[in-house]
Amino acid sequence: MPTEPSRTPTDGARWGAGVLPYVQMGYYDPGYEPTETDILAAFRFTPQPGVSPEEAGAAVAGESSTATWTVVWTDRLTDHDHYRARCYRIDRVPGTNQFVAWIAYGLDLFEEGSIANLTSSIIGNVFGFKALKALRLEDLRLPLAYIATFQGPPHGIAIERDLLNKYGRPLLGATIKPKLGLGARNYGRVIYEALRGGLDFTKDDENINSQPFSRWRDRFTFAMEAVQRAEAETGEVKGHYLNVTAASMEDMYERADYAKQLDSPIVMVDLTVGYTALTSMARWARRNGVLLHLHRAGHATYTRQKTHGVSFRVVAKWCRMLGVDHLHAGTIVGKLEGDPRTTVAYYDILRERFVPADLTRGVYFDQTWGSMPGVMGVASGGIHAGQMHELVHHLGDDTVLQFGGGTIGHPMGVAAGATANRVGVEAIVKARNEGRDLLAEGPDILKAAAKRSPELQAALDTWGSVQFEFESTDAPDPVSAARP
Repeated sequence: MPTEPSRTPTDGARWGAGVLPYVQMGYYDPGYEPTETDILAAFRFTPQPGVSPEEAGAAVAGESSTATWTVVWTDRLTDHDHYRARCYRIDRVPGTNQFVAWIAYGLDLFEEGSIANLTSSIIGNVFGFKALKALRLEDLRLPLAYIATFQGPPHGIAIERDLLNKYGRPLLGATIKPKLGLGARNYGRVIYEALRGGLDFTKDDENINSQPFSRWRDRFTFAMEAVQRAEAETGEVKGHYLNVTAASMEDMYERADYAKQLDSPIVMVDLTVGYTALTSMARWARRNGVLLHLHRAGHATYTRQKTHGVSFRVVAKWCRMLGVDHLHAGTIVGKLEGDPRTTVAYYDILRERFVPADLTRGVYFDQTWGSMPGVMGVASGGIHAGQMHELVHHLGDDTVLQFGGGTIGHPMGVAAGATANRVGVEAIVKARNEGRDLLAEGPDILKAAAKRSPELQAALDTWGSVQFEFESTDAPDPVSAARP
């Protein structure tokens, strides 16, 4: 059973006017046992010289909950012991001057169903605190009682597959290239060629909105004409992620409504619009029966560096809660940052009902999702058909593999690039289902399939040796065994 929380000292020193250490104000409480309904956070921090780890951890707990820099008598008008966060554990990161503070927050500190409110507390002013050289939110444990206040994905993986009538393999997509500069009609031609060649989806890139060379209404119209032509030709359900990101919610709703009017099965929005706008679009998507794709534009400005910012595993949890159907989550083998263990854990966080703590993958807490549907992870950025075996091995079926340059840059044309990817994924999935070792045999499986597919052979000849091998900036470094 959880222990009773310790009481704040009631002597005159605690409530006298002036400045007190955060430890003395009660924000460091190593005897505290978190309850089932606490929100738990793991913060990596680097204290300034002369600041003890305990004081720094207490400061993070205090400044992200009820504390300020000095004693205020109005604390005594509240149930202070109930509302203060508690740093209940501190671990040193081996071989560094960094530490991890484990902090518990009572559920009453947060508004129901609001990621904006949650983030205003947990990653608010505390990240500019002078006593810390650096601070990073590594992970959160969100209790089921809190998760249940959120909508979650508008549809989820199972319903998306039913809507598309596509099962048993990853979905295939491509981001239209060049991302900027194409006129609306030529843009539609690229979409048609990619979809008729075998892809399931094509996609606007994150920074195509409504520029002078391609106003949104024109692009949407030609894009959906291309989708419908490809559907008629192939007999398959197809889609194009129409990017409704705009300067205001009114503009976003106008664009989304027009996409719905054109019978688009999916719309897209960028992470840069913010959590409130994302929540509004998630509700629109469920209300209108349209899938919602989220491009994580801008995330690496605060997720990539190991010592300061917010881990993407936390952002992934927030996005699943507020409600998207797709979220870019890394490729492992592509051109963008992605440690293999860490990236696979991102996909698990998006898709699984329960994710156990595992510090070798950067996961600090057990996370239960209850009946909240999963999000389809999206692998995009510098991937090609020659990596198909690695992608399927690491990421599984419930993902979208997006080959932009790896489709549109094909020497035989866009449709041939799409066919190469479709042949490649079907060959790899068939081999996996037969029990073959994809990592060991993958290149041979693809070579054998290419004998019957000149499109795949050309893709392997063009890109088969292309790799992006750099040391990850965000590989996990376990601190100690996580508590259950």
